[in-house]
Amino acid sequence: MMESWRLRAEFSRLRRQWLLGVATTGLGWNCPVFAAQARGQAEEPLADSVRSALSSAIANAAPPKPTFDGIEDRIAYLHWLGDMSERLQKRYSDHTTRVEFLEAVWYESKRAGLDTSLVLGLIQVESGFRKYAVSSAGARGYMQVMPFWVRLIGDGDPGRLFHMQTNLRFGCVILRHYLDRERGDLFMTLGRYNGSRGRAEYPNLVFGAQRNWGYKARSA
Repeated sequence: MMESWRLRAEFSRLRRQWLLGVATTGLGWNCPVFAAQARGQAEEPLADSVRSALSSAIANAAPPKPTFDGIEDRIAYLHWLGDMSERLQKRYSDHTTRVEFLEAVWYESKRAGLDTSLVLGLIQVESGFRKYAVSSAGARGYMQVMPFWVRLIGDGDPGRLFHMQTNLRFGCVILRHYLDRERGDLFMTLGRYNGSRGRAEYPNLVFGAQRNWGYKARSA
């Protein structure tokens, strides 16, 4: 009888935790929610050279308009944009909003040397594509960037993390920084990004969400 009571109590605790996660993140997409999302990047000392490099990477505020070497690359991009826009329609009903967001994600992920599907998967898990999402740890925006980054490598105004391109720029530059620190190990990189380095829940969530954004180029 005592063991049965304990099991029921544990089930109730986990259910409350799950419901709180859903209410906080608003993910949807049939994606399970763990307490890991309440974490955030940890503030760590940066060497002057690293700080300077990251600041330079953040500083260029060129509009996120893609350029292409040839017509084939542009056509492939437009096919990708149309496909992703359809998938994102349940989140953003306005076509212009979807295109502007996807243009920025594509531009910033490519600029940082990241897989665009990975970045979209991370955004899905971190914020549920909500521009003004704020976690219990204080992380902000689409990619849930911690405000201390603006002090370390930005202009010191955390409110700018609610600006679409600024948030994506910071998120992609930080993710690239962690990927370099982890020598290309994506599992450890994602754990560091989330503040749960070494634990499997968060990387597995992002890898699962990434599959929603995979794209196979059409044949010519």
